[in-house]
Parts: sequence; C-alpha cells; structure tokens
Amino acid sequence: MKSLFNEKHTVEFIMRINKLHATTPAHWGKMNVAQMLTHCQKPLEMASGALKPKINKIIKWLFGKKAKAQLISNADFKRNLPTFSEAKIVDQKVFDMEKDKLIHLIEQFHKNGIKGLTKEPHPFFGDLSPQEWDLLQTKHLDHHLKQFGV
Repeated sequence: MKSLFNEKHTVEFIMRINKLHATTPAHWGKMNVAQMLTHCQKPLEMASGALKPKINKIIKWLFGKKAKAQLISNADFKRNLPTFSEAKIVDQKVFDMEKDKLIHLIEQFHKNGIKGLTKEPHPFFGDLSPQEWDLLQTKHLDHHLKQFGV
C-alpha cells in the first residue's frame, strides 16, 4: 500500500496532481477539479490538527466504527460517499492556488511524519494509529485523483 510517509510515494502523488489542468473533467461526482483539490486538503488538515470538523455525535455513534472498518480495509473507496460539512466544497475555487495548497499539505504531511499527526482522535472514526491516518490520506487522494483520470 502507498504511504505519504514514503518519499517515493509522496512524489508519485504530487506527479499525478501535476497532470491535472483547470479543465480536467471528472469521471463521476459533482465537484470540478479545483473543488476536488480543495476537498482533498481537508483530511490532511484534520490529520495535522489544523481542522477540527463538527461531527454529528449520533451519526458517529451509529456509523463511525463500521465506516472506519470499511475505509481502512483493502477495498477502494466507494464513489459518492458522504463527507463532513467542511469538506463539501460547492463554491468556485482557483485551480492553481488549490493545487499549490494541496501539494504543500502533502509535502508537510510527509516531512512532519508521525510527529506531525494530531494526538486527538479522529472526530468521526475515533482513535487512529499513525498508519491508519496515513492509509486514510493515501486512499482518499488516490480515490479523487482517479475520479479525474490521473
């Protein structure tokens, strides 16, 4: 499995992002490419502790453990899964700015490594090991880069 803690894999993700253009069409979903780049920043911000989303505690209690087990399995992410409100990007974004921000966050995740991860539990999935935080990041990025054909 790919890891953003691995420099080679980090470079591969950045190369895939650099293949995108402002007009790259989605194969599925509602977001355009700039919105997707913004959306992909949110889990990285959460992993560092910079973003603390508001989560419905009832939904977390009902679905958190099951969703975590599904997402950290070997299976690819399913299309059109629900997301937390801070990651629902509906306004227009500037492609180049969002691309640069995402690449910077990926580089910071790699550079800071395990020490850069929040010590707080994931707001929806609960306690995550560093490997689980990493796995969620790589699977999420891979899912959305595939959404745009790279």
